[in-house]
Amino acid sequence: MSTFSIFLVLITIVCFLLIVVIMVQNPKGGGLSSTISGTQMLGGVQKTTDFLDKSTWTLATILIALILLSSLSFTGSLNDTGSKIIEKTEAPATTPAAPVQQTPAPAAPAAK
Repeated sequence: MSTFSIFLVLITIVCFLLIVVIMVQNPKGGGLSSTISGTQMLGGVQKTTDFLDKSTWTLATILIALILLSSLSFTGSLNDTGSKIIEKTEAPATTPAAPVQQTPAPAAPAAK
């Protein structure tokens, strides 16, 4: 298994976890407005919201780091020099054709 494949599996797992964490969050949180207004939440709910918020940012950071690292580990094997398909479809070298014999053109009749 290549390094790129390992990064691809890790990226898929992090994406799945990020989707789950985002879907668990309460859509009526209000974002920054609820933090500024100073509403008092119960301790458990506040800690759960903080945990989900921190885990979202952490997973997003890990995802970006994995994507950057996977691009560094990519070998670039998509170039044409090592393509097996091109090698299979190339026409075999042809032998040079026999030289064409040139015959002299018939003499033009003299003009009167």
